Amino acid sequence: QVQLVESGGGLVQPGGSLRLSCAASGNIFNFAVMGWYRQAPGKQRELVASITRAATTAYADSVKGRFTISRDVAKNTVYLQMNTLKPDDTAAYYCKLVVFSLPLGGTKDYWGQGTQVTVSA
Repeated sequence: QVQLVESGGGLVQPGGSLRLSCAASGNIFNFAVMGWYRQAPGKQRELVASITRAATTAYADSVKGRFTISRDVAKNTVYLQMNTLKPDDTAAYYCKLVVFSLPLGGTKDYWGQGTQVTVSA
């Protein structure tokens, strides 16, 4: 049974930094992709950053150069380092884990509960 627990959200001033953490339970031996999404009230949920089993990373254009996604395999934890934060970064941030479903094929998704990030002076 896989569960994701997020932490690190809060209030920060424009230009500041914040580090989000997402801890996954169990042995994630069938890891495919881990990613961070965000959603502001009344807006679509969007992909912010992702990292694959092969350690390939991808970022939304709006955060490229400011955010960095990383993973600690030993701790089953993924991080999102957010620098030079802007008011437009304000949203609920969600961690997503995609694993391979070996017996049936395909993949299965797991989501964290979300953590609020507010960027304001």
